[in-house]
Amino acid sequence: MNFTRNTLTLAVGALVLPVVASSAHAATSFIANSFYDQQHPHSRYGYIEWAEMVKELSNGELQPEVYTGTVLLAPRANLQGIQDNVVQVAHHAAIYTPSEMPVANAVQELGFNYDDPLVGILAVTDFSLNNPTQLAEWEELDIVYLGAYNTPSYVLFCREPVRNLEELRGKRIRTAGSTVSAWVEQAGGTPVNVPSSEMYSGLDRGSLDCASNAANDLIDRSLWEVAEHTTLLPTGMYWSGPQWGFNSGFWASLSDEERNVFKEATAKAMTRMIVQYLGASEAALEEAASNGNNIYEPEEDLMASVEAFRDEALANVYDKARDEYGVEDPEALIDDFIATYEKWDALISEVDREDEEALAELAMEEIYNKLPADYGIY
Repeated sequence: MNFTRNTLTLAVGALVLPVVASSAHAATSFIANSFYDQQHPHSRYGYIEWAEMVKELSNGELQPEVYTGTVLLAPRANLQGIQDNVVQVAHHAAIYTPSEMPVANAVQELGFNYDDPLVGILAVTDFSLNNPTQLAEWEELDIVYLGAYNTPSYVLFCREPVRNLEELRGKRIRTAGSTVSAWVEQAGGTPVNVPSSEMYSGLDRGSLDCASNAANDLIDRSLWEVAEHTTLLPTGMYWSGPQWGFNSGFWASLSDEERNVFKEATAKAMTRMIVQYLGASEAALEEAASNGNNIYEPEEDLMASVEAFRDEALANVYDKARDEYGVEDPEALIDDFIATYEKWDALISEVDREDEEALAELAMEEIYNKLPADYGIY
């Protein structure tokens, strides 16, 4: 769904009008939007539970009104919705807007090469709040980035078994991002770029043979009903764009204390979200199998194809950032991300990976407490 700025504002303005009042005696109401349905981890923990934390930490001075699903904004429209102040904070996946977010998408090209979502979510947040090139992109877009999302490694959900290269050839596969799309083409399939919200209908109608996404969607989006065959082939993890992207005017209107509430709530919600997301993905595979679905490990030639393409993608990531995304100094950008990921790999090794409270404290100590008081004030 494509909107012009005016059309978007008019389309949703009749549905929702935020009440934003900031004073010593009036609560601040605002709209928060996640295009995932309410049971998805990005909505359940990242918005619904996050909103309750915001209310509690602010003693009711901040009053979020949370929307989930696509009733308010289509997935591709969230960036514009933030910019136009239709929503004051929203999740936006940068892969939907590559021309507007070239830096975020250049870094996302590394997603095919990593497979630890817990390290990833903290590394991406740290990088996105501190790297000068990435910060300049947020400011140019007039949004304030506050925290990341990170998916588990994507796997393949298919209408028919896809366990090897022969079975993959000719299949129409929903992909997310250019690197995995390039691998699908090289392996003999046809990549199809549609939002994750359209996976079920595409698989049901047969316009898609397979979809690549996190395993929890077998249950959260009922994909087990239309894709009886899941192959545990790691096809990258995704993090590009903000889990919490704020309208810059709204952010600037807040007091330091209110902004600190958002930082603390985000640290808590972000770490809870990823721990629960990983647990939900494992549970979904078990439930789908109990419903009669088939769960396969990839055969040797299929896995070897992914591993070979990872090496190729890593070797080409600098040229791709420069030539495809227009990054002037790709070495500085990419190397900073790699170093940040390695930093968090070491930090996470010293913490219980399922201790949400300890992880949130680590995020506060290493990321949010180090932000300047005027972060995001443009």
